[in-house]
Amino acid sequence: MIVVAKDGTGDFTLIQEAVNSIPEDHSGHSTIYIKEGIYQEKLVITKSNLSLIGEAGKKVVISYGDYARKPLPNGKEMGTFASYTVLIACNHFVANNIVFENSAGPGSKVGQAVAVYADGDELEFHHCTFLGSQDTLFTGPLPPKPIEGDRFGGPRDGMERKVGRSYFKHCYIEGDVDFIFGSATSVFHQCEIHSLNRYLNPNGFITAASTPEGEEYGYVFIDCRLTSAAAANTVYLGRPWRDFAKTAFIHCWMDIHIKAEGWHNWEKSHAESTTLYEEFDSYGPGGNMEKREKWSKILSKEEAEKYQLKHIFHVDDNWDGWDQQRRKEIEE
Repeated sequence: MIVVAKDGTGDFTLIQEAVNSIPEDHSGHSTIYIKEGIYQEKLVITKSNLSLIGEAGKKVVISYGDYARKPLPNGKEMGTFASYTVLIACNHFVANNIVFENSAGPGSKVGQAVAVYADGDELEFHHCTFLGSQDTLFTGPLPPKPIEGDRFGGPRDGMERKVGRSYFKHCYIEGDVDFIFGSATSVFHQCEIHSLNRYLNPNGFITAASTPEGEEYGYVFIDCRLTSAAAANTVYLGRPWRDFAKTAFIHCWMDIHIKAEGWHNWEKSHAESTTLYEEFDSYGPGGNMEKREKWSKILSKEEAEKYQLKHIFHVDDNWDGWDQQRRKEIEE
């Protein structure tokens, strides 16, 4: 186990140094244990089979403040996909008890500002916090092409696009506009999804999925809580960043900020026939499904059965992560 500590009591004082110390050809699973502190780092992780474990009962924060409108020396702006605080471009990754923060500020001033850019398969986040405003959490890959221009920009542009799977359990994710967005198959299990208050109507959009055509699942929220201090009926559950967006809320508690109609078509009426927006057993002040958009779907109990982890991730009934050894490692 590699230990990172700001006070010098570990093997390294910076998380990036600890990541870089792992040999490129390392075949086993590596664990980096991070002691309490605020780590001002723009972190890049490209080595698979890695766990980042924050000190139990303490606050471990990885924070940076890049943003889409940031001017670069060449006169161009940084763009959304280079604004990340942490880039996870690997497979078989676990994070536990970590706060991921983009501290740039509100999108009205800085544009998009990504806290985590997660682009890989079998990525797990347990008891983690994601802090930002616009575009807090991106789950890659990028869509096939931009809506405008020929490049997205950022470190993963032009690379092979593979739809990965990610799992978030007991996490807290906050933001305002499209703050959970991307193409991955991602399950948010027993998480709190918090919409910041912009004092506007609409106040925000929780999801902006870009699920590739033909993928069975996109974003799935199971037993989550949707919270906010925003005014009643001002936040949408989602809108389609791409036409085949898929998002489902299964047995989630929703506060009064959720709009009665639930979903927005992003001014793309044709996407109403290609997206798949589904709910089952929503409850709470904003959980009344009677006035949801007619082009969304309210599932029956039988139809909702497909939204089980064993079906989404093609694993057995006892699944609680992809690697039981890592579960044991985290619990210890």
